[in-house]
Amino acid sequence: MQVLVTGGAGFVGSALARRLVALGHSVRVIDDLSAGDPARLPEEASFSRGDVNDLPRLWTLLQGVDVVYHLAARVSVPESVRYPREYNAVNVGGTVSILEAMRDVGVRRMVFVSSGAIYGDQGHQPLREVFPPNPLSPYAVSKLAAEQYIHTIGQLWDIETVSLRVFNAYGPFQQLPVTHPPVIPHFIHQILGHGSLVIHGDGKQTRDFVYIDDVVNALVAAAAAPNTNRRMINVGSGVETTINQLVEMIGVATGQHPHVLHISGQGGGASRMCADLALAHDLLNYEPKVFLSDGLRRTVTEDDRFAVRSVGE
Repeated sequence: MQVLVTGGAGFVGSALARRLVALGHSVRVIDDLSAGDPARLPEEASFSRGDVNDLPRLWTLLQGVDVVYHLAARVSVPESVRYPREYNAVNVGGTVSILEAMRDVGVRRMVFVSSGAIYGDQGHQPLREVFPPNPLSPYAVSKLAAEQYIHTIGQLWDIETVSLRVFNAYGPFQQLPVTHPPVIPHFIHQILGHGSLVIHGDGKQTRDFVYIDDVVNALVAAAAAPNTNRRMINVGSGVETTINQLVEMIGVATGQHPHVLHISGQGGGASRMCADLALAHDLLNYEPKVFLSDGLRRTVTEDDRFAVRSVGE
């Protein structure tokens, strides 16, 4: 199978590319490197630096492609509040550009990486795909808008589409930008550097943390799974974890005693998040295999940014 992965030099995209190559598929990657690292790609993958709004480049890359994995996106909730126009241009405009290029070349299947953030605050947990969206940030709005474009344009242009609503993915080599870093690598970095962890509010807000290998399992399955056209499917661990619990578990994984500072106010996003995985199980045969405690241990020991500073090293 010939595959194009947009945003393929990023955390999830590069892990997906490595798995697809290992499975014997031919992989092409496009990434603007605003956050990605091509060094994480396998040598067998063909890499092109570029923008997903560049239609001529997309026409070239899509020749002979069977499936597009569309991961290219800006992904920071706090950053999206400051730069909503950029998030709209990349996350929404880029999605429409990919669809146009697929139509022009004749590619007939897209797997889109959406986000659990589109649910926002709901009255019930776990979160099911039938719940009405309640996005609380421009990032979440952009993912919801992209889902709607994919659903509508796919139907109009006869492109098979499936959207995977991935919750809080984590694992070794996740990007750690200076501003707005993801919570797990940021907390590990702070703890190992003997810094303080700043938690907004009482730390009882919850998230569904899903290990990168489990996310990739779902993505691989979605490329060929039947009865998924136009479907939105949750991908998570199915376990609700408070931020306070996360800190304790990272302390165990690192062998350190975290120093926590609580500040007033919320850090953005929903107060509770946990994925219902019934549909993923039925349609993708998806079962998360890595518990958070084990995933944190793997992250600390396998990521060379952390391993040399952890206990016993």
